[in-house]
Amino acid sequence: MLLSGNHLVSFSQCFIQFYFFIAVISAEDILLFIMAYDRYVAICLPLHYHRILSRRNCILITIGIWTASFLNSLMYVTSVLYMSSCHSNLIHQFFCDFKSITKATCIGTELLLIITALEFFSFIFVPLMYTFSSYVNIFFAIFKIKSRESRRKAFSTCSSHITVISIFYGTSLIDYLIPTYSDVVDLSFAVVYTTITPMINPIIYSLQNSKIKMAFLGVIKEIHFL
Repeated sequence: MLLSGNHLVSFSQCFIQFYFFIAVISAEDILLFIMAYDRYVAICLPLHYHRILSRRNCILITIGIWTASFLNSLMYVTSVLYMSSCHSNLIHQFFCDFKSITKATCIGTELLLIITALEFFSFIFVPLMYTFSSYVNIFFAIFKIKSRESRRKAFSTCSSHITVISIFYGTSLIDYLIPTYSDVVDLSFAVVYTTITPMINPIIYSLQNSKIKMAFLGVIKEIHFL
């Protein structure tokens, strides 16, 4: 759309895109909590790590995450279909999301608002609270470690995940919870959590890998000498 200049999207295309957007966002919310739990088990319960997060359990968790996400998205998009568009068929956004669709509707939003509140509690508030409690326990465990080097390694293990959580939840919550002041502000926050965050995720996580870090520093040195 941005390259072609053609901003027209059909009704079916909009809702198909909306369906997959909700599914992936739901999956990421749960996955970020699972990653926090993974670090909690690794630092606080290291002797039980391979039993709790065995290959079988990880496969079941993965299947559960995507099944819940796709079913949740189906329920959510179905409720949106009951709404009636009466303001306009234009949305001031580069993709079909909750705020842009509800701005164009005026009838049937009551059911959607109830489901949205349940969505927020189940897929944002609960995972975020569990993630927060996991890191509280992790930090208590780290501060009990006597070796400074061991504490540094433990903090380093969590730093990339905390960075991703801060960027993802920070921008998305600001975008959806703060009242709209301008379409430009909405677009800016939407770009961050839908495009920039997924793009920088591999960079943030990869820099925790010592081999990739050494290769990256080697490239910088070569550029410097050139």
